[in-house]
Amino acid sequence: MRGPPGLCLVPPWRVVPVIAFAHRGARTEAPDNSLAAFRRALDLGASGLETDARLAAGEVVLAHDPVLRRGLRRIRVSEQSPEALAALGVPRLAEVYAQLGTGFECSVDCMVPAAARPIIAVARAAGAAERLWLCSPDVDLLVGLRDEAPEVRLVHSPGRDAPPAPAMERHAAELARLGLDAMNLHHTAWSGGLVSLFQRFGLRAFAWDAQEHRQLRAVLRMGVDGIYGDRVDRMVAAIAEWATGG
Repeated sequence: MRGPPGLCLVPPWRVVPVIAFAHRGARTEAPDNSLAAFRRALDLGASGLETDARLAAGEVVLAHDPVLRRGLRRIRVSEQSPEALAALGVPRLAEVYAQLGTGFECSVDCMVPAAARPIIAVARAAGAAERLWLCSPDVDLLVGLRDEAPEVRLVHSPGRDAPPAPAMERHAAELARLGLDAMNLHHTAWSGGLVSLFQRFGLRAFAWDAQEHRQLRAVLRMGVDGIYGDRVDRMVAAIAEWATGG
């Protein structure tokens, strides 16, 4: 439930544990964005998976870069078939749900705007749209999806191009007015006050690239709602320790 902008409410999700998003799966133990990496992340206790989506022949495939490098070969993702990409270790989003189920939060970085609606369609077909967190730096793209995908969580994820600190309150108010669900910032951009600010506007606060123990402890003390990390075991342990008062 979201109150009017500026009204301080106790967010209804605060009783829910911090989401541990495995960044591109357990990428320190298996190739990133691979089924093996996603499976390993869940085995390690991640409550969420993070991945990057592009289109190949109209299907949603999971690759961060537009060009794959395999030895001396450079392979453009958009010019390949999903089958050819699968042989190179690039899965479809549909395969993730088919093989790993839907019992996890799924944060998908929409790398090309045209992939947004196909991503939602895949999640809906799997019965997982309510656990989909669709991320983009493009607020207009996200706003255009709000009415047609009310069950999907929409996340503004500006990367390193976050608004300057003095503009954050206005930005939080605007995201709330537009019906978005979360703000995703580099862990160094958050402070306890900024986390509280976004939460007062009914938005969740996600922190990415928190890898070391001290970084994880710092954002947990701030009260973030989700963390993206590469060292899944370390992240899961830190969140569990925090949840039990350690």
